[in-house]
Amino acid sequence: MKQVAIITGASRGIGAAIAQRLARDGFAVVVNYAGNVVEADKVVGAISAAGGTALALQADVADAAAVRGLFDQTIAQLGRVDVLVNNAGIMPSNLPQLSATDDDTFDRLVAVNLKGSFNTMREASTRLEHGGRIINFSSSLVGTLMPGYSAYVATKAGVEGMTMILARELRGKNITVNAVAPGPTATALFLDGKTPELIERLAKMPPLERLGTPEDIANAVSFLAGPDGGWINGQTLRANGGMV
Repeated sequence: MKQVAIITGASRGIGAAIAQRLARDGFAVVVNYAGNVVEADKVVGAISAAGGTALALQADVADAAAVRGLFDQTIAQLGRVDVLVNNAGIMPSNLPQLSATDDDTFDRLVAVNLKGSFNTMREASTRLEHGGRIINFSSSLVGTLMPGYSAYVATKAGVEGMTMILARELRGKNITVNAVAPGPTATALFLDGKTPELIERLAKMPPLERLGTPEDIANAVSFLAGPDGGWINGQTLRANGGMV
């Protein structure tokens, strides 16, 4: 039986790249999506066309009952869960400074980025197979601490804190818990609304002088999910080309 990986928020961008990479690595993958079934089905189709195993399952990670259902459906259809990749997250295109951040923006960021990661980690901690992997998503903004990102960074710093604590709480289960913290990455979501000048400036920030690609991030996840990453635990891997 193939090992099984759930990738949240996998209908496009980094999540889609992770789903396709883990499928190539030999996992059966669950392409989780919140609302865009058309894009999720495209990812499943691409994986299937390449000879892999994938299915699309809808669940809003901010909803604890939906997350339980996601694990229930995965186990019912694929028999097990070995890897959870907590990729689902939101970042509004225009984030004001803390003093101008409204309640709705703050609450939504916390609900998806922090509570959503908590919901999936809670399920995974009791339902992953022995030797499983939990891979959370932070952001290199936790390192750059740029003005305007206070609420967003607060959610991601919380994820980093839970990552190390859960790694320690899972002693004896042989389950690793790590986080990946991308820097600026060339996805449609990231590029939308940015001027060419801003994109160029962000691309020049890392010493490697380019934006990351979804595949760069998927490679880091593949390492943590695979046999070579088994001794890495409780860590946050900043995949940002040396930006911070």
